[in-house]
Amino acid sequence: MEFLFSDWLGTPVWFWAAFIGLVVALTAFDLGILHKENKEMGIGESLKLSALYIGIALAFGAWIWAEKGGEAGLQYYTGFFIEKALSIDNIFVISLIFATFAIPARYQYRALLWGIVAVIVLRGIMIAGGAALVTEYEWLLYVFAAFLVFTGVKMLFPSDKPMDVAGNPVVRWLSRHIPITPDLHGEKFFVRTIDKKSGKLALAATPLFLALVVINLADLVFAVDSVPAIFAITTDTFIVYTSNIMAILGLRALYFALAAMVHRFHYLKYALALVLVFIGSKIFVADFLLGGAKFPPLISLGVTVALIAGGVLWSLVKTKDGDASAST
Repeated sequence: MEFLFSDWLGTPVWFWAAFIGLVVALTAFDLGILHKENKEMGIGESLKLSALYIGIALAFGAWIWAEKGGEAGLQYYTGFFIEKALSIDNIFVISLIFATFAIPARYQYRALLWGIVAVIVLRGIMIAGGAALVTEYEWLLYVFAAFLVFTGVKMLFPSDKPMDVAGNPVVRWLSRHIPITPDLHGEKFFVRTIDKKSGKLALAATPLFLALVVINLADLVFAVDSVPAIFAITTDTFIVYTSNIMAILGLRALYFALAAMVHRFHYLKYALALVLVFIGSKIFVADFLLGGAKFPPLISLGVTVALIAGGVLWSLVKTKDGDASAST
């Protein structure tokens, strides 16, 4: 029992065990009970499931607040809202990936679920590596902060060049080095099919597997923004990881509610850009203008929520009567 109360990365082991248990339980419930059969998820079901995930995430934040204190609770909520908002931007990319590989809606949920499982592991590796580097080289926080400001400013001037999913180097490499079936085979990632060269049965990947690979690659790209953003809020590895993962867990449910109307959130990217600039710049403000004092976490949360909410509301108002491009 002493092991459970020992610290691992600055947090008692039982905290980590409780969180991992919650993630496993939610994933098992989702895959094993809610979606035993492949079917297209309706907007109503998607919104209800999204509300459930958001409610659990907010309740988990309240538990952190009670166990680790108000400052840790505010940091968790700030990280959660930033990652949740960034995930809306992810949805446009995911919908484009599914369209490129012609994945029907009834198979998309399974692909998203296994994609999330991979993301949980990959984000864990990235965050553990980031935490180790920040602990050893504290000056890296300034690098993260400068990168966030740069990224935020760059997002204010988005490129009009469309994303080339089919031309992704990894997709091209896989297409050259492993057999890939031209058609889907239900929810399967791999199937045995006749090899054209040998005439024998051979294992081949399906387009669903390619979509899964590209989704995870896209998430790694987004993680380059989101992980430094949360490290700029706190260096508590537990807060960084849990806020990140709790936001991602609900992404697959949120996807089906927002995929059809993602164009309505056209101006959210500008709000996110301002959030990244704010989060990055507050490290310099705290050290050089506040004499090293911590930037008030309540102000960080308030500014973050206000910018994101403003971006969402402005988007919905401006795109109410037509396409977003018509109002820019």
